[in-house]
Amino acid sequence: MSQTIVINKVTLSNGETIGYREIGNGNKILVLVHGNMTSSKHFEILMEELKEDYKIYAMDLRGFGLSSYNARINSLKDFSEDLKEWVDILGLKRFSLAGWSTGGGVIMQFAADHQEYVEKLVLIESVGIKGYPMFIKDENGQPILTQQIKTREEIAADPIQVVPVLDAYASKNKEYMKMLWNMVIYTHNKPSEELYDEYVDDMFTQRNLVDVDYALVVFNISEEHNGVVEGNSLVNKIEVPTLVLQGDRDYVVPRYMGEGIAEGIGENAKLVIIENCGHSPLVDAMPVLVKEIKEFI
Repeated sequence: MSQTIVINKVTLSNGETIGYREIGNGNKILVLVHGNMTSSKHFEILMEELKEDYKIYAMDLRGFGLSSYNARINSLKDFSEDLKEWVDILGLKRFSLAGWSTGGGVIMQFAADHQEYVEKLVLIESVGIKGYPMFIKDENGQPILTQQIKTREEIAADPIQVVPVLDAYASKNKEYMKMLWNMVIYTHNKPSEELYDEYVDDMFTQRNLVDVDYALVVFNISEEHNGVVEGNSLVNKIEVPTLVLQGDRDYVVPRYMGEGIAEGIGENAKLVIIENCGHSPLVDAMPVLVKEIKEFI
């Protein structure tokens, strides 16, 4: 019997409604967590590839997709705690976690705080253990690498990375969003035209861009200062086997972040550099992504 992705919602004790997708009949459970400017919608093509091997759940983080955004988040830990209550409501006790980009930071936080739940981690083009720095721009729009952005107000005023995206969200400017994604994410391969349109429509559901950018700036589970906040050393609590997948031409998350994750987690981490792959292995290297996940989990 053919399987189709089912979409559901649950309500957390904090009043937030969390939308999610599920599919699969496998004995192993895999939970997927998306990144910034996306939702579980972007995982559908991966879920279809893995549905025979796993029971798969993919949540929409608070403020994305089908989920509500009643209270603003201040940290990736806020997302992680939503994830914790969501898996409790679904009755999931032991599972593997895969996180893409910002979602990688969320699941690293979860694994550090709730390791008894986690069997294995898969980090797909993940934000690093020192977060994701943003920089003040000069009069030409170029980043001043000695001046890091530290506040929500500075993020909201960023003329290059944030203001144009907020304007595009407000006006539902599909052309701008596609131009942006073609420039930094879909630099080699692109989804089908129909799927691309669906993805852009989904991007417009995001209601928390500035808050997520701020959460990435202040995320730091390393043992060092990241230029904004001191590290909390939580990386040392990530003791589960961890697969770090890093594209060799990711223009969003640079290679040093993937290497830094593997180094920070240590002997439990396996770093795999995917050739000819940008920030979205889902589009650039699906066969490799599926192969690596199946061999690891």
